[in-house]
Amino acid sequence: MPSTNKKKQKQGRDTAVQGTNDSSVVSKVSAAAQGYFEDVYLQHFVCKVARRAPLINRGYYVRCRAVDHCVKRFLQITKDCPKRQILSLGAGFDSLYFKLHADGALNRAVVFEVDFSDVTRRKAALITSNVTLRKMLDSNLPAPTGPVNISSSQYQLLGVDVREEPQVEKALGAAGLDHTSPTLILSEVVLTYMETQWSDAVISWAAKFLPQSLFLMYEQIHPSDPFGRVMQDHFKKLNSTLHALQQYPDTAAQRQRFLDKGWEQCVCLDMNDFYLGLVPEEERSRVESLEPFDEYEEWHQKCSHYFILSASRGSLTAQALLSYPAVSPLPSISPSLGPVALSVRTIPLSMEGLGMASTLMSPDHVLLTGGSSKGGRGALTSVLHRSHNGWKSVCVEPSGDLGVRLYHTGTSLPGGGVMVFGGRSSPLNPVKSLFKVTLDPCNIVKLCMEQVVCTGDSPPPRWRHTLVFFSTDKDFLFVFGGKNESERVLGDGAFLSLDQNHWTEVPVEGAAPEARLSHSACSYQGGVVMFGGLDRRGVPLGDTVVLRPTESGFCWERIEVHPPPVPRYSHSAHVIGEKLIVFGGVWLHPDGVPGVVVINLATCSSMEFTLDTTSVPWPLMLHSFCSELLDPEEAEVLLIGGGGNCFSFGTHFNPQPVIVDLKPALDLNQQTSQRMN
Repeated sequence: MPSTNKKKQKQGRDTAVQGTNDSSVVSKVSAAAQGYFEDVYLQHFVCKVARRAPLINRGYYVRCRAVDHCVKRFLQITKDCPKRQILSLGAGFDSLYFKLHADGALNRAVVFEVDFSDVTRRKAALITSNVTLRKMLDSNLPAPTGPVNISSSQYQLLGVDVREEPQVEKALGAAGLDHTSPTLILSEVVLTYMETQWSDAVISWAAKFLPQSLFLMYEQIHPSDPFGRVMQDHFKKLNSTLHALQQYPDTAAQRQRFLDKGWEQCVCLDMNDFYLGLVPEEERSRVESLEPFDEYEEWHQKCSHYFILSASRGSLTAQALLSYPAVSPLPSISPSLGPVALSVRTIPLSMEGLGMASTLMSPDHVLLTGGSSKGGRGALTSVLHRSHNGWKSVCVEPSGDLGVRLYHTGTSLPGGGVMVFGGRSSPLNPVKSLFKVTLDPCNIVKLCMEQVVCTGDSPPPRWRHTLVFFSTDKDFLFVFGGKNESERVLGDGAFLSLDQNHWTEVPVEGAAPEARLSHSACSYQGGVVMFGGLDRRGVPLGDTVVLRPTESGFCWERIEVHPPPVPRYSHSAHVIGEKLIVFGGVWLHPDGVPGVVVINLATCSSMEFTLDTTSVPWPLMLHSFCSELLDPEEAEVLLIGGGGNCFSFGTHFNPQPVIVDLKPALDLNQQTSQRMN
């Protein structure tokens, strides 16, 4: 009985894995239909075309681009060989053979596809019943025998379990595979569904069986960070556990895996490195203009959790290895970690949202505006109120309607009130109105909302910008950066004089910071201190820039911080004395996720701190969130909302606010500053 149950469980898992093929091919068809790449053959393998979200389309684009890059390289290197082969393991409904055949790229080449027999039988039926596909095979096909579902001179479709090494060898031999000829072995998200001992065995077997070969693999990495946990949970729910992640959690471990299993050379890149380093800028610009897009955080995290790997056996195929980018698109900066992790505790309050704006209206009142949640986007406004019983969310009665807004700003004004500026309802619809929101001091339920009419040349509408209040001889709001529906990134700054609500021309000297979005900016010494953001190339920034007041106006000044903080964006920041405290965000560094970095503006030094989230029972995603410094003396910061659409794995919302205790970081930074002095 136990063996029978185990067999049924294995069959159930195998069936679930086969189901991932159906979902994958629909997503590839969607990306092709939107112009991300050309493939007129995929559509013949789906019953109905469905349009996926832009994030899904981009994700499948970069996957197909990476595989195509490596396949073309292999075929180019082996073009003079009398015979070359492509062996696709777990091929599913891939259309590779038909694309290469149509391009005339299979001269003296044969494509072998191996997958579960249920999959190959379905694929064979689709091919032989479709006029377009059938005419790309030999005119007289032999009847299927044994594991061979289709046998054509340049295409062999075999129904064999990849884990069954003897049967695979026998079937390939019968189908005409020559183990001495140069062979490209292709595995797209296949081996990780096997238990690791089996996937390791396949990698070792291929190295021994095919001495002149190139192994190409696309799979997942980084299982332990918040995105990785959501990713793993998704596949577990589908009964398709990702097995190899635990033993081989990153690109370095995957590379060593292949070297240990008999491969002579190996190159492994995560998809951020591939996309930014090996896809030409012109092609990236084309792709990024295909659909309205505003999911940068999720895009970068998806790319950081997948890799493309090539490993070689033999001198000829070594020439077809992936190349490392000639110039790394990302600075090689490792975090300078402090010796302590900062504690994080949850607030027993149900509150979620992405792209909200928060404003501290008093030590015990936080205004929240806009954003989106599981209920969708809405003209949401609420107040978090702290009493001796703790925090609670208060439903308010606004006198007006802010409209749907995401990635806007809410900035405290002198004498009370909040200026709500910018945002968007969709990536094609920026919000143009400017509102002043005031809390009734006698009744926190009552909110007065007044649309502000300004004179002067107003800056273009935008979102993912910053808006900071500061005071010199006049009170100003200063807006910088962001994006809108026509500009991918904005690099302009504008001053709103509050005494007349007039957009004012103010002399600014010095080299302006480069254009950016999702950066941070805080009031500092009568001006502004700005950090990080995402630049025009889609690469995070790590610079610290100060806008200082001068006798005639203002001047930009860049601060050289050592050690330099790891570049990031979609973070939040606050100033305590001479220290800029940066929370969370997204970086493209391979290790972990951003916690807190303390930048000492007086000593131009920095130190990174991890967050101790052991008391947080859910993945804490610190991007698209907001934060408030509750009390500089207590050194506690309230983090609200955050999360994101985790590719096709579902949307994660941080369900509760959390509080970060900064005291250990500030104390350590102070001690370090004293030693430096």
